[in-house]
Amino acid sequence: MSTERIESVIVGGGQAGLATGYHLARQGRPFVILDAGERVGDAWRGRWDSLRLFSPAKFDGLPGRPYPGPAWSFPTRDEFADYLQDYAAWAQLPVRTRTAVRRVSFEGGRYVVETDGDQTYEAENVVIAAGYDRLPKLPAYAAELATSTTQIHAHDYRNPGQLQDGPVLVVGAGNSGADIALELAGAREVFLSGRHPGQVPWRVERRPAHFFVPAISFVFRHLLTVRTPMGRKIRPNVLAHGSPLIRVKSADLEAAGVQRVARTTGVREGQPVLADGTTPNVANVVWCTGFQPDTSWIDLPVFDADGEPAQFRGVVDSQPGLYFIGRLFQYSMISSMIQGVGAEAEHVVRHLAARTPAQPVSA
Repeated sequence: MSTERIESVIVGGGQAGLATGYHLARQGRPFVILDAGERVGDAWRGRWDSLRLFSPAKFDGLPGRPYPGPAWSFPTRDEFADYLQDYAAWAQLPVRTRTAVRRVSFEGGRYVVETDGDQTYEAENVVIAAGYDRLPKLPAYAAELATSTTQIHAHDYRNPGQLQDGPVLVVGAGNSGADIALELAGAREVFLSGRHPGQVPWRVERRPAHFFVPAISFVFRHLLTVRTPMGRKIRPNVLAHGSPLIRVKSADLEAAGVQRVARTTGVREGQPVLADGTTPNVANVVWCTGFQPDTSWIDLPVFDADGEPAQFRGVVDSQPGLYFIGRLFQYSMISSMIQGVGAEAEHVVRHLAARTPAQPVSA
């Protein structure tokens, strides 16, 4: 196994990792981006076939390069994945794909990043831009469903063809659950189970949104942060329940025949049980119950009892040179959103550059 020494390693080549790489490149700092996918953008290509971004294209660009196309269109998963791939090439970012990181540790005064291949990296700094949504979250009782019931998590859902004939229970009523329920409602009976997260009170595709969306973006970026009383108040709720419905509305679901039902709380005789005690007779269950971080590969004492890194705006004071970026409400409501990662990356890179003096260029 060979070892390469470099100033900084970014783990993850999604939008957060690429934005960080852009700001490092602008400063002329040596770094590498490691990504497990075959191509840049593959994390997006692995989502369900009909997925479109929840934010308009106007807000989907990364630093230095706006997203091409109509400002108020909603890119598909493949279109955005291709944009990320083009962005990495345009910015000439040193992304090494097919490079899965299996361990990050700190030894001998440097970070050691071990990969599944034959390469190890030693670095002054490591930026963790991956792992937040690696592990699908399932309730323990999912294993009790009848074997005749097809069950699948949104992580593995691609299209309706994966399900058998018969009714579907979609568990989780956030943006992903609403999107998938609406898609499935065209050909079968669909129940949408879970707490209604609320919804943006306008159509994001229509002209009023041209005025409201920038205002909401400002609120998310500057008013809903860990520094403000309002931000600190709503942050736990966002972490627990996610954001309100953005594109799909309750009226859309009702018009398509999607039936809203109570939360799913368990399983009885192989069938899901709802909070009101009813047991819908369904042939399929789609779990839109979110993800949990995978930090098992980060061998550093920086996590609290809930598995959250002890950081402020991505900076881990207890472990100098370690940074996180792209986590949900890491600093503000917009921290993990495409339109928010650029500013968060810029902040992290400013801190990194201040603690790691640039090396003189050899003549």
